[in-house]
Amino acid sequence: MHDMQRAKVGIVGASGYSGVELTRLLAGHSGVELVACSSDRWLGATLAKHAGVVGVTGMLRYVANDAPAFDGCDVVLLATPAEASLALAPRLLERGVRVVDLSGAFRLRDGGAYPTWYGFVHGAPGLLAGAAYGMPELGRAAIGAARLVANPGCYATAATLALAPLLAAGVITRDALVVDAMSGTTGAGRQASEVHSFSEVDGDARAYRVLKHQHTPEINQSLGAEVVFTAHLVPLRRGILATAHAQLLPGLDAAAVAETFEAIYGDEPFVQLAASPEDVKLHAVVGTNRCLIGWAVSPRGHVVVMAAIDNLLKGAAGQAVQNLNLMLGHPETTGLTGLRPHH
Repeated sequence: MHDMQRAKVGIVGASGYSGVELTRLLAGHSGVELVACSSDRWLGATLAKHAGVVGVTGMLRYVANDAPAFDGCDVVLLATPAEASLALAPRLLERGVRVVDLSGAFRLRDGGAYPTWYGFVHGAPGLLAGAAYGMPELGRAAIGAARLVANPGCYATAATLALAPLLAAGVITRDALVVDAMSGTTGAGRQASEVHSFSEVDGDARAYRVLKHQHTPEINQSLGAEVVFTAHLVPLRRGILATAHAQLLPGLDAAAVAETFEAIYGDEPFVQLAASPEDVKLHAVVGTNRCLIGWAVSPRGHVVVMAAIDNLLKGAAGQAVQNLNLMLGHPETTGLTGLRPHH
């Protein structure tokens, strides 16, 4: 896209946690013009009031969650639940609009997996094969050319970035992979449910959707291997800390792990390698689009990889902007370089 021509971009579902982050990121993005944000909840109010956006963009008013409101957009980002994305994405694509979907509606290539993991029959299975999986570190070319990009899940981002290089390089075995991950409450979305209320979460921690979490098939698909994945809810607002366990292949040692991570991630703008697994902390990543990775290897070849991300940025809105940049031909870091840790 020509430097002087800013792409027209819209956001559907702009009142959710990820939607608000997207609004703020795109309002300050030099390569796009944010022209439409929808929210049934904030219909008619200005972006300035709810997203804290200033200037001309802040005067925009929230519109209804409907495809015609986004005619004229080059790309629309869907920060909506999976079933809403499933209804909207085909209509937008038919109107010539490219789509980045932040839900799970197009992440799985096997349409038959949706009833089991998402609880609905997939209404547009024909779109699944052509949807690019939007994790830039795994493959940028497909994202740049795609009309539909499926933005990865937050847990899947952390788990995949922790293990994919080691599997691809043949450093670890493909069996006995385990990922345990902790998430703050914003990972559940802006729900008013009792289980996510302060009184229920504070001072507690628990696993949820054990062996049934919808990010499990996504992680397996990304890695090309079966993973035992367990999600935990902890009393934090945002952030994901994932602990991945694997086994080295015979004859390899800790140096092979270090060399693999350096080779794959050494030049990645948003993956940072820590000096030790103990240095992987949420305080270092919350508020940024970074994934911080550290690891240790035991004498018997057990590998533990730690990965930390902000679930609303690298796990959602920030990664969506990375994908948008690739689709529009902008430097991947555009609009994401000024982010700083919150602490």
